[in-house]
Amino acid sequence: MMTANPALVIAVARSWLGTPYHDQASLRGVGCDCLGIARGVWREVVGPEPFPIPPYSRDWGETGTREVLADGARAMMPEIAPADAPPGALILFRMMPRAIAKHVGILTGPDTFLHAYERLGVIEEPLTPAWRRRIAFAFLFPAR
Repeated sequence: MMTANPALVIAVARSWLGTPYHDQASLRGVGCDCLGIARGVWREVVGPEPFPIPPYSRDWGETGTREVLADGARAMMPEIAPADAPPGALILFRMMPRAIAKHVGILTGPDTFLHAYERLGVIEEPLTPAWRRRIAFAFLFPAR
């Protein structure tokens, strides 16, 4: 599968900077959550969303055996090892040990990523060791 140009993915993701946080939304400049940015980047880089996103819980400590977010990404995007994720990759974070991956970001550089965070909205920040060790999955955006 051909993958999207990482520079395009990063440029589109950065166009969301400053968008206010809004749970389950995906409108650049209006409101989004972490999954909402990924959905917006997908629409601009890849095309229409392949399926509607069902309502989801905000509970970062959610446990279970099914990695719903990773399974959804895996159905549409090539999966790569988190250690091999280049800038432009979609990364999924496990916010608590033994919890399922519930937070989404996009790598913008070898040590930076962009995501939507409650109260802060869409920000770009350093991929600190604390963030890096929470990465559970990584995927590449497919080409249009």
